[in-house]
Amino acid sequence: MKISYYGHACFGIEVGGKHLLIDPFITANPLAAKVDVDTLKADYILLTHGHGDHVMDAERIAKRTGAMIVSNYEIATWYESKGITNVHGMNHGGQRTFEFGTVKFVNAVHSSVLPDGTYGGNPGGFIIRGAERTVYVAGDTALTMDMKLIGDYENLDVAILPIGDNFTMGVSDAVICADFIRCNRVIGMHFDTFPPIEINHAEAVNTFAEGGKELILMEIGGSIEI
Repeated sequence: MKISYYGHACFGIEVGGKHLLIDPFITANPLAAKVDVDTLKADYILLTHGHGDHVMDAERIAKRTGAMIVSNYEIATWYESKGITNVHGMNHGGQRTFEFGTVKFVNAVHSSVLPDGTYGGNPGGFIIRGAERTVYVAGDTALTMDMKLIGDYENLDVAILPIGDNFTMGVSDAVICADFIRCNRVIGMHFDTFPPIEINHAEAVNTFAEGGKELILMEIGGSIEI
């Protein structure tokens, strides 16, 4: 499984020969200025919730690539109303098998409204299982006791967790989350993009290390293999 980072909460995941794109917010992110949104590959676009800093470029990419948009039911039908018919709606606790593996839509505690003010349903996260690796994409969320269920029933290879605080859980809560989900390898997201979520990188990495965890802060445009 190859994971690429395109800034903020946007990741590309290559699994089972398919390209998954998570929460594409690129063209309005100055930190991702070197990422060309019109060259990104996508067979599936997974959206955790409706905020603009997670869906900004989804329509543009879906229309260019024909990728299937996978999200909660309300967001999926909103894209249908915009003429994008290749969508799949889910809801909390539901699981679906796709060409590359399975996706489970899990709880997140946040808010959700689409850019035009339309109700965006309840926010969520995704557990993505390929043939050999499993990744948890938490989406924007607070620390919740529901995360313990993931630790009880999933065998995660890596977790992508928000660490920027203010709008989501911060570094210290993300360390607790890593304990709850029983995953010692964490990729940080949702940090540095705006002043309220800027973090001290060295302190964040050290805080995770003190808790026996590895925090990976990827360079925008960079990739890792897991």
